[in-house]
Amino acid sequence: MGKMSARWWAVLGLLLLSGCAHRTAQVDNSDQPYRIGREDILDVAVWRDADLSRTLPVRPDGFISLPMVGEVRAEGRTPDELAAEIRESLKSYVQEPRVTVIVREVNSSRVFITGEVTHPGAYPLRGRVSILQAIALAGGFTDFADREGIVVLRRSSADGKYIPVSYSDLVDEPEKFEPLILRPGDTIIVK
Repeated sequence: MGKMSARWWAVLGLLLLSGCAHRTAQVDNSDQPYRIGREDILDVAVWRDADLSRTLPVRPDGFISLPMVGEVRAEGRTPDELAAEIRESLKSYVQEPRVTVIVREVNSSRVFITGEVTHPGAYPLRGRVSILQAIALAGGFTDFADREGIVVLRRSSADGKYIPVSYSDLVDEPEKFEPLILRPGDTIIVK
């Protein structure tokens, strides 16, 4: 095994084990409360009222439907915020309603990987995930991949961003590269 190859494997192993220990320029929002997203599955429980309690998905338009409450926007809210609105809507029907919202399944937080990777597709975004980790989830590069032609499309910003990324910068010179921590909805394209 050559000197460069051994170095490459050592750097890759450290990055994968450490979860990219480099500091990022982006704000880490992992300490923020979870915000409900489209396609998440929610348990809405109204204490002592099984007829009003439901397990339901957040629709593609971001709303849920409940008996006596009707349409309620769930997307973008915390479970506590949603429970407070449902509680307020039920006050005219139920004396002192106690409502709890629990996120049963997180389906909205995904990253998409396409192009010259072994298994392109949508992958769940659990915690802090770097570009290298996402490519590893997708099975790595195919034989035809342009490792210097990686692009991250970020739709979460107002105008969308097109962020070019060089694999050699990620691996060979990690001290010069501040890793991108992926956000829900990001798309990685490997040319």
